[in-house]
Amino acid sequence: MKILAITNQKGGVGKTTTSVNLAASLASIGQSVLLIDLDPQGNASTGCGVDKAHLKYSIYHVLIGEKSLSEVVISSEKSGFDIAPSNRDLAGAEVELVNELARETRLKLAIKELSKSYDYILLDCPPALNLVTVNALTAATAVMIPMQCEYYALEGLSDLVNTIKKVRAHLNPVLEIEGLLRTLFDNRNMLATQVSDQLLSHFGDKVYNTVIPRNIRLAEAPSYGLPVLIYDKSSKGAVAYLELAHEIIKRGLNVAEKIKVSLNTS
Repeated sequence: MKILAITNQKGGVGKTTTSVNLAASLASIGQSVLLIDLDPQGNASTGCGVDKAHLKYSIYHVLIGEKSLSEVVISSEKSGFDIAPSNRDLAGAEVELVNELARETRLKLAIKELSKSYDYILLDCPPALNLVTVNALTAATAVMIPMQCEYYALEGLSDLVNTIKKVRAHLNPVLEIEGLLRTLFDNRNMLATQVSDQLLSHFGDKVYNTVIPRNIRLAEAPSYGLPVLIYDKSSKGAVAYLELAHEIIKRGLNVAEKIKVSLNTS
């Protein structure tokens, strides 16, 4: 099972869009997927057709210890995957957990009960480097960083990388950055192309080959409570997220093969 934290403290870079559409794309090619909405705005929940205003229980109740993760999971039948939803209640978790013991590991412990139930667990993180994000990074096996190819994106990236290093040093030694995902990309924009080239130069194969284009269908789909793959599977956005799903699976197979070779030669 891979637990992928999809995070960037900068808002509006496509974290939630990526979380929902990657979950749907992985599910469409035969993977069992759980999406955990860790943003109090609950946009991932809405994007999967969940009525966040009338939730009885959410991921908030899991983090404060009132419910198990399995008790809050909802099946998103149209989308083909499960979701642990969120709403504005989650904003209170930050305050309620601040004096609790092992507060950074609440999500990690909650996920353990479902460790054999899914191939992928995707964590849609809030646009902040707060305690909920630290919980996600502590629980994750890898990090995906969606980012727009613009000037300010590079400034924020260093802060996030430093946070990941601290979490790896103190809470989660296996945590790795799996990849940087270029989102909302317009190849007609010279600055976007220049920033993309800089990312490739500095991070090499840590940058996904797949590029997510700026696409109107991607923007429209959440208002219908659907991933773009269900809303318009022929759109450029849907095709791009399917490519990303295949790339992630291929990367996982390549890593597994390298480990196997290493074990056989040691």
